[in-house]
Amino acid sequence: MLVVLTEVKERSSTRAGTAERTKQYTLQEVSVNPSHVVCLREDETMSRSLTEGLLPDGLDLRQRFTRVFLERGHSGIDLVVVGAPEQVRAKIYENFEAKRELLRG
Repeated sequence: MLVVLTEVKERSSTRAGTAERTKQYTLQEVSVNPSHVVCLREDETMSRSLTEGLLPDGLDLRQRFTRVFLERGHSGIDLVVVGAPEQVRAKIYENFEAKRELLRG
């Protein structure tokens, strides 16, 4: 079962005629397989970006963010999602744990 989270996606852009790069962020839904989650860690950098006004409008300044590390074969991938680690953990594992059953043999 996949879990839908809101990812903070970075888009960097370059000013015309300069080498100056600016970071811009968008929000988009992402589906995550709970069995591939390796680690959840709070992302303080994104919280600073929020207070600096770099994230999309409409987010509460008290909002917290979580970096989700996913296993992907020989390598991994990480995503930054909206929500505190305890909220993201609860959302990821609420249905996952209910589906697990003890095998009787």
